[in-house]
Amino acid sequence: MNKSIPLGIVLLLVAVQFGEAAGQAGAAPGRTATPPPPAPAPGSAGIFRANADLRTALVQSIANGGPMASASVTVTDQYRASMVRRTQPNGAIAHPGNTEMHYIVEGSGTVVTGGTVVRRDGAPARIEGGEAHRVVKGDIIIIPAGSAHMYSEIVEPITYLEFRFVAPDQP
Repeated sequence: MNKSIPLGIVLLLVAVQFGEAAGQAGAAPGRTATPPPPAPAPGSAGIFRANADLRTALVQSIANGGPMASASVTVTDQYRASMVRRTQPNGAIAHPGNTEMHYIVEGSGTVVTGGTVVRRDGAPARIEGGEAHRVVKGDIIIIPAGSAHMYSEIVEPITYLEFRFVAPDQP
């Protein structure tokens, strides 16, 4: 059995225990967002998702096609967690209000973080001035809220557990 998935879930539960939190995407323009459910209360049993269930959901998402597939672990008002698989590089993005952690479960490639997102008509967004890191199974990337990030190279398809936490307001 792959021990990486249970380790990722343990990391999620530890993050919840220490009060970290992740934001959620808003509603589409013109729609009111349905608020996500509250995170489990302190002292509760927490959240459990079986490796087999996550893998099945990810395989179903992969079957839908495209360079990225994902399977939700959970979504709450404080954080969300997903298993993500990338087969191709992606354009640069930044998530204001959300700190992210990626735990690489399998695959390898290059992630670029920091710097500035640069957009040009007709081309994927890229990063200028960021730091590039080769990533392999077992690596962790923590991306502060509002920081640019992208997978600029995929050597072997990358699967990672992604955790998004609501970033605390800055003074």
